[in-house]
Amino acid sequence: MTLQHRSRLLAAASLTAAATLALSACGFSTESGSASGSDSEGSAEAPRTVKTAMGDVKVPAAPQRVVVLDTAELDSVLTLGVKPVGATHADVDSGFLNYLPKDQVAGIKDVGQMMTPNLEAIAGLKPDLILTSKIRHGDKYAELSKIAPTVMTENTGYPWKENFQVHAEALDKEAEAKMVTDDYAKHVAGVTKALGGKDKAAATEVNMVRFVEGADIRIYGKKNYIATILADVGLGRPAITDKAKDGFSYDVSPEKIDLADADAVFHSTYGDPKKSKETQTTGSGLWKNMDAVKNGKVFAVDDQLWIQGIGYTAADKVLEELKAHLTK
Repeated sequence: MTLQHRSRLLAAASLTAAATLALSACGFSTESGSASGSDSEGSAEAPRTVKTAMGDVKVPAAPQRVVVLDTAELDSVLTLGVKPVGATHADVDSGFLNYLPKDQVAGIKDVGQMMTPNLEAIAGLKPDLILTSKIRHGDKYAELSKIAPTVMTENTGYPWKENFQVHAEALDKEAEAKMVTDDYAKHVAGVTKALGGKDKAAATEVNMVRFVEGADIRIYGKKNYIATILADVGLGRPAITDKAKDGFSYDVSPEKIDLADADAVFHSTYGDPKKSKETQTTGSGLWKNMDAVKNGKVFAVDDQLWIQGIGYTAADKVLEELKAHLTK
């Protein structure tokens, strides 16, 4: 399901919910049409308490001016049909990640680079909710929380599904979140079926390689965002992934790239292809002699989508690309 289609469905769901709340606030039961007690009057406007990495935080009943400070949070709010008033930009030429539809990000105020958000610009937007993570901006929590209620998850990446639920709770969009996760589960099942079923998917070992400017080449392990999608589909992972530090990645030099060989290898690049060693590595004999290369099962993918997106909208697009590449 595309982000635009999902947004229309979520908008319809939100209107229905709003109508239900309005009836309740007027003292009517939507089931019987009879007057209800006065205890519930105004309850829709009461602040809610959300459990966060920084403790309990009171947030507005239905936040209207949301600022997000990382790519995962931007994916979450747009997936849930909420357009933030402000967002940080990723360290890419396009600013906001390029897999997000331009009409969805148009008009969002850029409040600085992800790791160095402009607090003055954020305050100027008069937000009623800020979403981010402790690992990114824990050191700025005191300042951010003076601007608006700030909901932080502990980390980003691997726990993206749990984080999405925190975002949904903060936005008062839990019903919409269930629609998203149910849709994702159906999509996953469809991709697994297209790959020949669970047994065939499990027998197909897949590696994800990332060329990073200023760092070693990463062979991704089993505890990161993209790994969770591969696991959901039921794809196998080579033994090398078990050597990943903290489950995240096993880093190698171009001289050891053959360790990344698998039935299929996906690779992306962060930064300049030459400075990230992509050009050097993919032109080497070691790379060309890998079975995946010889069998035509090496696929270059968009780093912004596969690695940086970290959300259900990105995941749906990754699933489509997985199916397209692995069923060739």
